[in-house]
Amino acid sequence: MISALAIVFREMLEMVLVLGVLLAATRGMPETRRWIGAGAAIGLLGACIVAWFMEELENAMTGDGEFLFNAIVLSLASLFIAWTVIWMSQHGRQMSQRIKQIGTSVVEGELPLKALMFVSLAAVLREGSEAVFFLFGFLQAGQDAVGMFMGGLLGVFLGGLTGYLLYRGLVVIPIKQLFFVTGILLMLLAAGMASQAAWNLVVIDMIPPLVDSLWNTSSWLSQESFIGELLNVLIGYDENPSGMQLLVFVIALALMLLLDHYYRPEITEKRSTSSPVNS
Repeated sequence: MISALAIVFREMLEMVLVLGVLLAATRGMPETRRWIGAGAAIGLLGACIVAWFMEELENAMTGDGEFLFNAIVLSLASLFIAWTVIWMSQHGRQMSQRIKQIGTSVVEGELPLKALMFVSLAAVLREGSEAVFFLFGFLQAGQDAVGMFMGGLLGVFLGGLTGYLLYRGLVVIPIKQLFFVTGILLMLLAAGMASQAAWNLVVIDMIPPLVDSLWNTSSWLSQESFIGELLNVLIGYDENPSGMQLLVFVIALALMLLLDHYYRPEITEKRSTSSPVNS
């Protein structure tokens, strides 16, 4: 029971933190809940399918299937989150000024609704498939099915509660500051996902580590602790990262900060007004 609780709570925590930030970032916008919810539902279905065929996938790729799968999903999710951040940079000010009139712009397709759906799908698919795969492994090892079921339910409840508390904490922020706060969170989340994708590829020797171990902070902030787990989800924290992980994190974050600055409405307006008018 305890092993099932720990695993399900860990996977649920990663899943609901991503969903909580997405829901808070799109608060008050029509249709976004539906797309995020649809992505989560499709991801849950996909998680069961992936978990069912994970053993065959790993055997086909000499045991590296799960790492490659995680790297692909994390990379794509990072790109879609970056796209969402850029959209928020372009439209955040208008939304804070006239949040009740957002429906038109959303329906017209300005908001990357499909990006939101894919990010939620990726979060649920990756974490859900890992949870189901591990639980199936425990059952095959002969552990008590009832205890596993109860532990899994408790893990789902505790993980969901933690995500809900994060969401409630974010939504109390005034709309004007919400886009800044969630924008920073999303950028860190995307950079962390890119770094974790690099870790998965380093493990299976598809890319070099550059430096095997930059530091080791496990003695004072273990990655298995609650705080360490939160930081791992939100910023890709690793107690013992490789040089490649840090390089990917820094490059991804720097690119998003540059694009965020470039596409801000006030910066765009200055460029427009300062450019010569063709006669």
